Amino acid sequence: MINIDLKPLDFAATAAMPADALLLLVPAGFAGTGDAAALVQSALKSGDLPAKGNKALALYKPKGFAQKRVWLVGVDAPSPKDVRASVAGAVAAARQAGAKTLVIGLSALDQLDPAQLEAAVASAADSTYTYNHTKAKAEVSSVQNLTLALTADAVAQLKDAFAVALATAKGVEIAKEWGNRPGNYATPTHLGDAAKAIAKKGKLKCEVMGLAQVKKLGMGSFMAVAQGSAQPLKFIVLQYSGAQPKDAPIVLVGKGITFDTGGISLKPGAEMDEMKYDMCGAASVLGTFAALAEIKPKINVVGLIVACENMPDAGAVKPGDVVTSMSGQTIEILNTDAEGRLVLCDALTYAERFKPKAVVDIATLTGACVIALGGVRSGMYATTDALAAELQSAGERAQDLCWRMPLDDDYAEGLKSNFADVANIAGRAGGSITAAKFLQRFASKFDWGHLDIAGTAWKGGAAKGATGRPVGLLVQFVLAKANAPLQKAVVAKKAAAPKKVAAKA
Repeated sequence: MINIDLKPLDFAATAAMPADALLLLVPAGFAGTGDAAALVQSALKSGDLPAKGNKALALYKPKGFAQKRVWLVGVDAPSPKDVRASVAGAVAAARQAGAKTLVIGLSALDQLDPAQLEAAVASAADSTYTYNHTKAKAEVSSVQNLTLALTADAVAQLKDAFAVALATAKGVEIAKEWGNRPGNYATPTHLGDAAKAIAKKGKLKCEVMGLAQVKKLGMGSFMAVAQGSAQPLKFIVLQYSGAQPKDAPIVLVGKGITFDTGGISLKPGAEMDEMKYDMCGAASVLGTFAALAEIKPKINVVGLIVACENMPDAGAVKPGDVVTSMSGQTIEILNTDAEGRLVLCDALTYAERFKPKAVVDIATLTGACVIALGGVRSGMYATTDALAAELQSAGERAQDLCWRMPLDDDYAEGLKSNFADVANIAGRAGGSITAAKFLQRFASKFDWGHLDIAGTAWKGGAAKGATGRPVGLLVQFVLAKANAPLQKAVVAKKAAAPKKVAAKA
């Protein structure tokens, strides 16, 4: 990740700071003295710089500014979404111009809250990320150093929020990196090694179990999915201990299908390469734990990653086979391409031993969720209104949006089987919901949430790549559960009460 730092600079100092480029967020009531301020005021007065609308005015070697390239963006009480868009635009323009150093000027804003600062950091990190692991020649962003210029008061009061933003951005990058790696560079064994490396660096506990241990646990559903692959399955357990041992943990469960052919129910060939992203739930758990290791919130968190491939080998599970899950429930596998729920159900049963406050699983589970919500919001299910509200709020704060979906019992009717306790699929209608209803059978002993990230974990086409979602949501969810005080911090330059800006969808 590029170097991002925070500096106490007022408007005049920001304009005078040596750098290749500057993005300046300008409120409608902007005031100041000197050539730089006069230029900004003139642009506002003439209408060349709209007071709002997130439209940029590009300047080259403007009078009063030390930077060669300057972008002015008129903002009126900018939302985190506005800040994110402005920073993304400036970084793209700076990269195109070959700029190495970029300053983001936020000190002119009348007020600044943690969500706006976090949005700026997230956008800068996202806009400068490049994947290089399997390339012969590394490609790097020209922008390698970015400075966020805030007032001295803002820097003092938002330093904790900045630390959270940096840690989260690093976690998002880890999730992106593992999501983007091809299946032969991101096997279950590789994910286990990655978890061990994160644990070692962050002083976490990590256990990576193989087939013999998983068999002893009775995870027959998980093993059934893995039996068609030459790659050995791995069951990864991460533990972050930030509170007393007696305090019940949050458990995060990540689907780690490192490549999904569909098994015997083979997928179409077109875009099958994107099934390397079927482990993005697992990648988000890795990224979240990397962030927590830096933030160090006072809470206990457990991460469970079920990692294997879904392949059509001669030994692969067949449609119509019946397997026994760790819970003792039998499952008729009507479609081997509905494998994510088969690995997650055993992990949910394993989670019971931690007597958790809540369990949230994260999975690229269904194409039906993509049809329902597209790539904007992740599908969110929860067995309690309180947990649903917490996940929704965390997503809004992180600009990592989700939307609550229903869990009516009537949706489970299609999962009935004549030959087992439950079938692994129902009909086509409401596919994301029926998948969640399947998982709910294995989550009756705790408050349970489920994030279907099939539409949000990666992008296809020319912009193909992992997004790192929902690391931002998960970090904010855990911090809120830990009652992190930085959630309440707001910095205002004026005496007026801070104005809360709602995140936009």
